Amino acid sequence: MNYTAETMLIRAQDSGGTGEFARVRPQDAGWEYLNMAALRLNRGQKFADNTGEHENALVILGGVCHVRSSKGDFMNVGRRPNVFSGMPYAVYLPRCTDFEIEAVTDGFEVASCWVPTDQDFPAQLVTPADCPIELRGGGNASRQINGIIPPGFNCHRIVAVEVYTPSGNWSSYPGHKHDVHREDEQGNVLEADLEEIYFYKFDRPRGYAYQRVYNDDRSIDAVMMAQQHDAVIVPEGYHPVASAHGFTTYYLNFLAGSAQSLANSDDPDYAWVKDTWTFKDPRLPIVDMGMEPRK
Repeated sequence: MNYTAETMLIRAQDSGGTGEFARVRPQDAGWEYLNMAALRLNRGQKFADNTGEHENALVILGGVCHVRSSKGDFMNVGRRPNVFSGMPYAVYLPRCTDFEIEAVTDGFEVASCWVPTDQDFPAQLVTPADCPIELRGGGNASRQINGIIPPGFNCHRIVAVEVYTPSGNWSSYPGHKHDVHREDEQGNVLEADLEEIYFYKFDRPRGYAYQRVYNDDRSIDAVMMAQQHDAVIVPEGYHPVASAHGFTTYYLNFLAGSAQSLANSDDPDYAWVKDTWTFKDPRLPIVDMGMEPRK
C-alpha cells in the first residue's frame, strides 16, 4: 500500500446523528490486525453483533449502556458524559461471543476495536479504578495517558490507551516507532511490531491537531491535520502529534501486533530532548477519578 497523507488520514463519517461515525478496516490500512469503529446511540437504541474469530474491546467514550453477552452481562457501564469529563469504562469480549449494547443515556458513544485471535480469555469489565494515570513527557511535551487495556491485560493482542494533550503541547514526542519485533537474550521485548490507530476528539468545536508519520528511509513521510472524529493510521515509523493552541486534544490509541506490548524505540535524532525536561505541565491531569461522583 502507498502510505501518504491521503491514505493515512481517515475522515470521520459523522453527520451528528446516531449510528456509526468512524471506521477503520484492515483493507483501508493495508495491514493484518486492527479493526475499529465508533458508534452513537440514543436511550433505548441497541446494537447487536457477534465477535466471530476476534477479541473485542468496547471503550465507552461518553454516556451509560448495558452490555449483554453470551459470556456475561455488564449493566450500567459508563459514567462520564464525554471524554473530557472523567475516566473511562471498557468491556473486553472474547472471540465467538454474541453481544448487545443498549444505550441508557442519549448521545451514548462507544469506540470498538477487534482483532483476530486463536486464543480464549474471559469477558472482563474495566472501570476507572482499573485505569492507571501516567503523566508523561515534560514542558510543552507533557501529556496524560490513561491505561485502559495496558500491556499485561488478560487478552491476546489488543492494547488500548487514551491520551490528553493540553493546548499547544506536543504529544507522542519525541517521535517513537514500534515496527520491528526485537527481544533481548532473556526474551524481553525491546520493540514490538504494532499496527496503531489514533482516533481524535477535541474539547471544543473547530479543534485540530497535526500528526506526522515518517520512517527512517522516508519512504513514508506525511503530515495530517486531524479534526473531530478523524482517525490516523500508523502502519510503521515515528508518529509525533502537535495540539493546536486553544484546544485540548484527545486521542484513543488502539494497537495490536507481534506482542501485547508498548515497547518502542525513540527517533535517535530527537531522543536528546528528554534530557531537557525539568517539569510537567501544571494543567495535567486533564481528567481524574475525582471529576464525577462514584457509582
